[in-house]
Amino acid sequence: MFPETRMRRLRQTETLRELVAETSLERRQLVWPVFVVSGSKRREEIPSLPGVFHFSPDMLLEEAKKVADRGVKTLLLFGVPLQEKKDELGTFALSEEGPVQQALMLLKKHLPHLTLFTDVCLCAYTSHGHCGVLSEDGQVLNDESLELLASMALSHAEAGATGVSPSDMMDGRIAAIRNKLDANGFVDTLVMSYAAKYASSFYGPFRDAAHSTPSCGDRKTYQMNPANSREALREMQLDVQEGADILMVKPGLPYLDIIAKARKTFDLPIAAYHVSGEYAMVKAAAEKKWIDERAAMLESLMSLKRAGADIIITYYAPYF
Repeated sequence: MFPETRMRRLRQTETLRELVAETSLERRQLVWPVFVVSGSKRREEIPSLPGVFHFSPDMLLEEAKKVADRGVKTLLLFGVPLQEKKDELGTFALSEEGPVQQALMLLKKHLPHLTLFTDVCLCAYTSHGHCGVLSEDGQVLNDESLELLASMALSHAEAGATGVSPSDMMDGRIAAIRNKLDANGFVDTLVMSYAAKYASSFYGPFRDAAHSTPSCGDRKTYQMNPANSREALREMQLDVQEGADILMVKPGLPYLDIIAKARKTFDLPIAAYHVSGEYAMVKAAAEKKWIDERAAMLESLMSLKRAGADIIITYYAPYF
């Protein structure tokens, strides 16, 4: 009891505070999400995500070298195809001419030490913007989407991906992808599952960047209801049983309780995605001089780590 017990003794100096810190955050734990477009010499800032760019494969290679030199050596690639390459089924997602496949081959050739994950979802490749096959009456067809998603994952593995990250939230897609990879000899390709992906309002800037806003309806029939937490554990358990190597919670900050429950329940590595809306809010407030951007960034990422995340996917990775 006070005055014998004084909690402030351990907070007197920066050295002391570092000595007794319970949680640490390091660059090696960060994943840099990047948007890859077709062409060359393209490095175009995304208006809704200041400091984030569309990169053609050659420009991504240059940028990845710089970021890796600073200690961030894991990337998560999102493809942004040309509008004319989109169709009802998103078939260009399977092409070796796709921006992700082209970037993978270039990165693996020149930076073989990098760890490269790829987003596996059809939303950016379909003309309607949904994450799977759409029926005539506008319903997303689960089972009909699985083969396309598995083939997309295989095309990424063939191009050099270390791991694939299915974000579509179709039931059974982890097993479909795992079976497809294994049947084709890619038994060591990782699957980092968007296991608990919520139907969140924090994805707006991402959809702007990926040109993937649905042209009709929304994604609430396949992404999770923000009101539910027990359901998230069921989703994760199923993904573990189907062969996931890493479980992801998305978004991050509004779902710290889900990250904590996942860490307590499962032995697999847990990833948290500090999503576009979370990044953009900090950026916007910092531009108004309302907050200290770096301090807010570090506090946000530390909270994800403290909740139990082993891996943090963040647009701040190059600036950490």
